[in-house]
Amino acid sequence: MQDLVEVTEAGLYCRRGDFFVDPWRPVPRAVITHAHADHARRGSARYLCASPGKLVLRSRMGGQAPIDVVRYGETILINGVRVSLHPAGHVLGSAQVRLEHGGTTWVVTGDYKLERDPTCAPFEPVRCDVLVTESTFGLPVYRWPSSEVIAADLDRWWRENRDAGRTSVVLAYALGKAQRLAAVVDPSIGPIVAHGAVMTMVEAYRASGVRLPPIDRVPPRARRVGGGRALVIAPPSVLGGSWLRLFGEASVAMASGWMTLRGVRRRRGFARGFVVSDHADFPGLLAAIEASGARRVLVTHGFADPLARLLRERGLDAAPLATRFTGEASPDAVGVEDDDPEAPASGTAPSPGADADAAAAGIRGAAVE
Repeated sequence: MQDLVEVTEAGLYCRRGDFFVDPWRPVPRAVITHAHADHARRGSARYLCASPGKLVLRSRMGGQAPIDVVRYGETILINGVRVSLHPAGHVLGSAQVRLEHGGTTWVVTGDYKLERDPTCAPFEPVRCDVLVTESTFGLPVYRWPSSEVIAADLDRWWRENRDAGRTSVVLAYALGKAQRLAAVVDPSIGPIVAHGAVMTMVEAYRASGVRLPPIDRVPPRARRVGGGRALVIAPPSVLGGSWLRLFGEASVAMASGWMTLRGVRRRRGFARGFVVSDHADFPGLLAAIEASGARRVLVTHGFADPLARLLRERGLDAAPLATRFTGEASPDAVGVEDDDPEAPASGTAPSPGADADAAAAGIRGAAVE
């Protein structure tokens, strides 16, 4: 029997339904898991997304892009294929794509996380026969602290900087992670200000009904914004430019799952590294795969080879699937926009250096946990 989803030059293609999931080239019909640039690209004739993410996708695709929406869990027929979208917990409007035809069910997860996030619907396990899963952090070393621990650490760092008269600058993806951080910190510590790219997404989130604390746009040609009391949220692309000079003395931190590896933070010279990701950690990946009930698993963008090998050792029919999705770029690759489609393609994870080589050895132990 022919696979329901296949990889083509334009992206993941459902031939039975004649549509693509997160295509990397313009196509007649694109089903979009979420609005990060490696999954949602301009130029397709028509888009379909989950209704909570329409305004975010609109901000990325432009005002003229034809965007259709469905509610989470609502089933539609596309050329005889039953299609529904289910919460992925990654960012606002992120969705897993469930496809059913001829008695077989596939799920394409897109990016997802299992941790609590007040700015988007939580991940929902979806039963299927075949699962196409990401593996951005598919090594045992990647295990996230709780949301409560993250918030407490951020508040403590911000408060210490404020008391010393230093501006706190945290670098985070403009879409998703920036809004999540703003939602969990204590706004009584001081003002929150943000880069223009972050504010574009803040406005889309607010227009979609997401509650966020007061956040001001950093004015052009500002000097010492917030008087040393502010928390500034900006994309990683500001590193190395003049924009950071607007804040006088500042402590610059990075929020990324890659901050698990001390060498990444050390090489980039960050004052602090917060282990925060909008992707599932290693236990989260395994939990989501198990909850799906899938006996066949195709693993993409990240540590696909070692995770697929582990799943085979656990009795599943698992294999890597090469795509052009990038997942969460390593801070060692900072210099492009935070979710730039020209970042390194998937198939192997972005390499954070020798730390990752040591971490990879840990997956052998995970096979017998």
